[in-house]
Amino acid sequence: MAVRVPSRQLFIDGEWREPVLKNRFPIINPATEQMIGDIPAATSEDVDLAVAAARRALSRNKGKDWASASGAVRAKYLRAIAAKITERKTELGKLEAMDCGKPLDEAVWDMEDVAGCFEYYADLAEGLDAKQKAPVSLPMETFKSYVLKEPIGVVGLITPWNYPLLMATWKVAPALAAGCAAILKPSELASITCLELAEVCREVGLPSGVLNILTGLGPEAGAPLASHPNVDKIAFTGSTTTGSKIMTAAAQMVKPVSLELGGKSPIIVFEDVDLDKAAEWTAFGCFWTNGQICSATSRLIVHENIAKEFVDRLVKWTKNIKISDPLEEGCRLGPIVSGGQYEKVLKFISTAKSEGATILSGGVRPEHLKKGFFVEPTIITDVTTSMQIWREEVFGPVLCVKTFSTEEEALELANDTHYGLGAAVISNDLERCDRVSKELQAGIVWINCSQPCFCQAPWGGNKRSGFGRELGEWGLENYLSVKQVTQYISDEPWGWYSSPSKL
Repeated sequence: MAVRVPSRQLFIDGEWREPVLKNRFPIINPATEQMIGDIPAATSEDVDLAVAAARRALSRNKGKDWASASGAVRAKYLRAIAAKITERKTELGKLEAMDCGKPLDEAVWDMEDVAGCFEYYADLAEGLDAKQKAPVSLPMETFKSYVLKEPIGVVGLITPWNYPLLMATWKVAPALAAGCAAILKPSELASITCLELAEVCREVGLPSGVLNILTGLGPEAGAPLASHPNVDKIAFTGSTTTGSKIMTAAAQMVKPVSLELGGKSPIIVFEDVDLDKAAEWTAFGCFWTNGQICSATSRLIVHENIAKEFVDRLVKWTKNIKISDPLEEGCRLGPIVSGGQYEKVLKFISTAKSEGATILSGGVRPEHLKKGFFVEPTIITDVTTSMQIWREEVFGPVLCVKTFSTEEEALELANDTHYGLGAAVISNDLERCDRVSKELQAGIVWINCSQPCFCQAPWGGNKRSGFGRELGEWGLENYLSVKQVTQYISDEPWGWYSSPSKL
């Protein structure tokens, strides 16, 4: 019998609430293809209730309960959430592995990162108090000026399924630290741990309405949230197509958005590398999280002098990756998140083949796994720059390979994309690494590694990978508006107009 997950409702105004239309939809475990529970399906009626609850949370007690409370008050709640997540990390990791197919070791690591992110933004919330009224230097002694940083208001947070709780936390933690009230809409493909975050917030006594969590489909719940007149900002992580729709909806009300979208990131491997070290980072950069990473370095650009030997070594590394049910010990590659995504990945592989590329390794279901949405790590060679596999994001464990002879050629290939999220360069020549880093058109560059991410450092892309930065102090700034306050301090009248009393 399939393991069942906790049954939850929508989380609105600090309470569990059944959706207005009472609809739910099934949760499928991608490793077994079995139904393991269901989640509520929010619609625009529920969005209205959640937005109203968030508005009340901001204005309650003239804002003193949350929005204009000291950062130290908000930090206390963020730390309490972090402690509860740490306490439940193994259980939450298992739920996430069953929900989205991520290997258990990765999912537990994510939970540690979730707790760390809440802790980090608790520190920044406390630091906000000291930064208020920061003076501005003016050229006229008759005025003094300072800056206030205020929460932007009610924010809509729409998050993806590849890091269900971690990506939600990247938005929730800074939004709450800033003093905003939020409505979180996680992906319908992986919402379980976000609903568990609601339970954690209930347990720590987070003021009602400060965080509301609505599960549901994009068109039914995400779209009405993005276009809601009483939502002050939208932060979205997901596909470029959906990001474009969100921008369009927000534009009607000149509403700010921050977007972290797709990628087709390059990894350049020069001829002076340690082949095994470089091969492991190349595999990790594309096959970690089952290859479902927006920043995956899925285009390998390798120096022609080592290309054959390097790719052979890389194939050996990928054949050594344990593909299994995510809950099995030592699993390093689980299933694709859903049947629909699985079919998309296989279609990318078959199109590459029909366009003349060579499927060098993988690209099929592992023989020992008869059920589940599994695809072997795939390496594709004989690729041209006009092929779909080179140009479009697969969001699966698929790496395509091209060779280069000069640094200039490598950079030209690397930057030959509409996207600009991540990029990696591997070489023992650190001067070259620095040079290449400056030339790569990406928001994140890794030197001699791929994919490490720290909540202290900015994260985001250029070009069609979106704009705005999450994490670090930049992540907090996303949810703050800046107010200039200027005072006239002279005892003398301004004296621009003739005074009527002197006529």
